[in-house]
Amino acid sequence: MIASDRLAWMTAAACRAPRIDRGVFFPGRGEDYARAKAICEACPVRAQCLDYAMTPPREKHGIWGGLSERERRRLARRQ
Repeated sequence: MIASDRLAWMTAAACRAPRIDRGVFFPGRGEDYARAKAICEACPVRAQCLDYAMTPPREKHGIWGGLSERERRRLARRQ
């Protein structure tokens, strides 16, 4: 499977909507990411997004699959 096939789910992601400011998914230190999480909550491909973010290399910045970098690190430790 080529990379573009593996990432085809991204086209259905809620964060790809034209009206969405992508900056909300990359908050600065101490900034609120509640808006990003709310968008992820309703996303039809949230599970695929989180799976992508949890697949090495895990150094993906921002909110992916509804989780922050810190939350994904905690999840990885528990798995």
